[in-house]
Amino acid sequence: MAYNLMKRIIARGNYDRADVLDKLDTFFAANRITKEQYNELVAMVG
Repeated sequence: MAYNLMKRIIARGNYDRADVLDKLDTFFAANRITKEQYNELVAMVG
């Protein structure tokens, strides 16, 4: 769920980069997303 939500937010392009990266770090640390999902989303942020 967290993965799909973050992917939609990033795809829309209307976000603060630092905030999204902080959220991704939090989701990864809490085991809400996998390492592969984390890497994919971070690459999308750029």
